[in-house]
Amino acid sequence: MVNSKLFAQKPVDDGGTPESVWQQWQRPFPELDLSSCKRLVIVAPHPDDEILGLGGTALMATRSGIDVQIVSVTDGGASHPGSPTLTRAELEQRRRVESVRAAEELGTPVPVRLMLPDGDIRTHSNELAERLHEILAEAPDGTWCASTWRGDGHPDHEATGTAAAKACADTGARLIEYPVWTWHWATPEHPSVPWDRLHTITLPDDVRQAKTSAVQQFTTQILPLSDHPADQPILPPHALTRLLRTYETVFV
Repeated sequence: MVNSKLFAQKPVDDGGTPESVWQQWQRPFPELDLSSCKRLVIVAPHPDDEILGLGGTALMATRSGIDVQIVSVTDGGASHPGSPTLTRAELEQRRRVESVRAAEELGTPVPVRLMLPDGDIRTHSNELAERLHEILAEAPDGTWCASTWRGDGHPDHEATGTAAAKACADTGARLIEYPVWTWHWATPEHPSVPWDRLHTITLPDDVRQAKTSAVQQFTTQILPLSDHPADQPILPPHALTRLLRTYETVFV
C-alpha cells in the first residue's frame, strides 16, 4: 500500500487534484456507524493531522459521550527545513501550542505527545507500535483506533498507519484509517485506493465551523513564516479546501 512515489510526483505547490473534480464525482459511500465505539484514539503523525482528518468526528464523538484521546506522534519540527525564521525546536514549540489551541476550539483533550522524530517515523515504527500497544492495551472493549491511512502517500502517514495496524492486531482494538494527502495525489477511481472500504461521516454545520476554527490555529502551516521560499505554507488554500468538506472519510 506504499504510495509515496505517487505523492512525490505531485508537489503540493502544483495543486494536485482540484476539489471541483472530487465534487463532480458521484460515487456514493456508506455512512460510518459510531454506535459501537466506546473509546476513540486518534493517532496523528504531526500536530494538525488529527484535526484535518477527523476533527469533526472527534467533536461529534465527544458530544455523544465517547471517550476521545489524541496521540501526536511527532511535534512537527520538520515541516519547514531550511527556514531562516524558525529553528526546528522553535517550530516544534509553536506547533505544540497550536495543537492545544485547536483542541480547545473543539473541546477535545490535549494530545498525548510521543515526541518521535518528524520525517523519520518509519525508522522508529517498532517503538511507535509498542507505545500505541501500551495505550490501546489499557482500553476497554469498543475501543477504536483511527490512524492515517497506510497508503496515504506521505511517508510519516504511512509509517504511522502501519504501526497502528500492528498495535490494533495485537490488542484487539478496531482500526479505522483516515486519508489526508490521498485527496491530493489520487483521482476518482484511482486503482491504488481501496474505495470499497471508504465510509463517510457527515458534519453538521456547527461542527464544520468548529473544525475550520481549529484548523485556523495552525498558523505555521497555513500562513507563510516569512517571504523566504523556505517559509511558504505547507497547507495552501487548495489543500485546505479538500480537507474542510461537509464530511470526513475513513477506510474500514
